[in-house]
Amino acid sequence: MKLGFVGADHEVTGSCHYLEACGKHILIDCGMEQGKDVYINQEIPIPDHMIDFVLLTHAHIDHSGRLPVLYKNGFKGEIISTFSTNDLCNIMLRDSAHIQEFEAEWRNRKGKRSGAEEYVPLYTMEDALGAIGLFHPCGYEQKIELCPGIQVRFRDVGHLLGSASIEIWIEEEGICKKIVFSGDVGNANRPLIKDPQYTDTADYVVMESTYGNRLHNAPPDHVSELAAVIKKTLSRGGNLVIPAFAVGRTQELLYFIREIKERNLVGMDFPVYVDSPLAIEATSIFSKNFRACFDEEAMALINAGINPVKFKNLHLAVSSDESRAINFDAQPKVIISASGMCEAGRIKHHLKHNLWRPECTILFVGFQAVGTKGRTILEGADYVKLFGETIEVKAEIQKLAGISGHADKDGLIKWVKAFSPKPQMVFVVHGEDDTCEEFTTCLNEEHQIPSFAPYSGALYDLAAGVWIKEGSPVLAVVEKPAAKRKSDVFTRLLEAGKRLMHVIYRNEGGANKDLTKFTNQINSLCDKWDR
Repeated sequence: MKLGFVGADHEVTGSCHYLEACGKHILIDCGMEQGKDVYINQEIPIPDHMIDFVLLTHAHIDHSGRLPVLYKNGFKGEIISTFSTNDLCNIMLRDSAHIQEFEAEWRNRKGKRSGAEEYVPLYTMEDALGAIGLFHPCGYEQKIELCPGIQVRFRDVGHLLGSASIEIWIEEEGICKKIVFSGDVGNANRPLIKDPQYTDTADYVVMESTYGNRLHNAPPDHVSELAAVIKKTLSRGGNLVIPAFAVGRTQELLYFIREIKERNLVGMDFPVYVDSPLAIEATSIFSKNFRACFDEEAMALINAGINPVKFKNLHLAVSSDESRAINFDAQPKVIISASGMCEAGRIKHHLKHNLWRPECTILFVGFQAVGTKGRTILEGADYVKLFGETIEVKAEIQKLAGISGHADKDGLIKWVKAFSPKPQMVFVVHGEDDTCEEFTTCLNEEHQIPSFAPYSGALYDLAAGVWIKEGSPVLAVVEKPAAKRKSDVFTRLLEAGKRLMHVIYRNEGGANKDLTKFTNQINSLCDKWDR
């Protein structure tokens, strides 16, 4: 009866934990790391083809994104999730595979010019479809026997459509233990989906800590705040660009904008573009699963014949041509596009077209992990690189406070204090390094709940209540002494780029022959240094 820690230990993304009991090998989540990799994750303790089950807390890629890798490596077991998570993974894993293949094609096309080795995608569409075929969905509160000695139950935790905490009962060699995996605990009073449900008994708890050292403060008036940003941006002739997760956050924004238009808070009608095929498919899945997952307010709208996420002047961009056309339409508009952390997807094109325009606004509405493009912009970068091109940040950068799918520190404490008696041990995971440590200290010292924040590679004996192996931090990136000097040199390069732009403008109206020669020289220089 062993519990192993693989991913999202002292990190936020790449969630993966290993359970061995009753002769079975079980993973709880199998997520992809996103953003900066702080610590190196240890390998799953056994070959992938020996895994019997994967229990999936929810569909977000940082919890599900490596399932196709398991399939690619020989996994043929069962993936157990809720019905809604199954539906969402059906589109999200295919979308992720498309991104993997597209990036590989782009890198290889570019690499041919420099003689680089072939870039192999992490997985293909075939791998994603293979993993999707292994899903076995179930309903909330349905107790399932995985095998003799192991039962599981999924409970709505209010983070995302279909998200769940997972209760696992184990009986082995006369010893009975119950372990609960929190998944991502949701924020209360969010639109559309229900609030988190609580669990009251467990011997062990594996618990997320994303906002374990922060508070969301008083619940803000998201509708009024969003309306103010829209009105301010459109009135100066700019576009409001909102990087949003295709699943969950996009649907919440549509819910808010429907109310803004209904109450005429902006004082005029305005176009809204959802530029994400994944978000469009996800919105359909939300509508399909409303009875199991929607809260009372959303159900009241539906019962009154109102679609909570649909309104006049809403445009859905599915094809690439429809996406490109958005930025060639001069009318001020709201653009909602994925990915939410600006790491991939069509949002990068919209940033390229709008970041440099001072009349525009980039509005962040969700958590931005360390090392992501979104975090870089939000923290005040003057320039970002998109598609090999350096873009100056002149747009107004805003954040809609408190719009989070994660419970804050108080919400997490409320969730874990629902257990009575207190668990034998709470393992704190899924948080940035300092956050994990601070939340663990809070639980131990302020609430007298035995807690520990393990590193990847740790292994715990659940029956005996002792560590078999303690993990240790292995840094993925080592800071180099010359980093500051290189940063200074890069700053000089940016200044040289600014000077070049001034020179270009001063040559306006020059002879065509001279301008052609100048253009060729610049293009030649770009071809040499484009990486």
